[in-house]
Amino acid sequence: MAGDLLDNRGRGDAEWGWPPIHPEGRKFGLAAVGIALVVLVILHWQILGWPLLLGSLGVFAFFRDPERVVPQGSDLIVSPADGLVTLIQQVPPPGELQTADGQGGAGLSPEPLIRISIFMSVFDVHINRAPIGGTVARVIYIPGKFVNADLDKASEENERQHVLIERADGVRVAFTQIAGLVARRIVPFIKPGDIVAAGQRVGLIRFGSRVDVYLPHGTESKVLLGQKVIGGETVLAEIGKQGLIEGVSQ
Repeated sequence: MAGDLLDNRGRGDAEWGWPPIHPEGRKFGLAAVGIALVVLVILHWQILGWPLLLGSLGVFAFFRDPERVVPQGSDLIVSPADGLVTLIQQVPPPGELQTADGQGGAGLSPEPLIRISIFMSVFDVHINRAPIGGTVARVIYIPGKFVNADLDKASEENERQHVLIERADGVRVAFTQIAGLVARRIVPFIKPGDIVAAGQRVGLIRFGSRVDVYLPHGTESKVLLGQKVIGGETVLAEIGKQGLIEGVSQ
């Protein structure tokens, strides 16, 4: 059940179940079913109707919202998204986050940070989660293009939304939701001033996209290029911890 405390010594209860569908996706799934039924029942186009009906199940599956077991640790940064780690680079944080917010909040330093880019295909869960617990300091929406989210330039050219979360001790972690070729809307569940827990649902991106995470200074990635990560569960980094990690593809 949601909220149960589980640990790595077998304490707690866990069982498999069908993941629920997020309310944001129910209207799309029902619309797809409605179109399929019209084609099947009214127009009698069997060759088209059955594929449409199967496709409507895919729409429901896209908006699935499974429960996640979030690792508990004051310095852990968890993945905000399901997907494939396609880029790990040192880059300056987004310019929109470097400027002061006009309300006394200072921007991020222009010094390069490690950015972990997570590509979400249409088969991944698209609910995004908070990488750390704290106060939502900024939510900045930027209109833009819809080039392939797997490309490096998507971070600067695509429609995107920056989110900055600040802990009580002043440590800040930023992440950016980026729309892709098919994605056409970023849906936030939060606003500035909200207090969130690590792993809490904070938004979604419709139909294939990417999330960039900017690690704080002095923090290095604990995931590898090409690794599959799970939103709210995979630990991307531990604040203040450094050290090279290598892996073997096999």
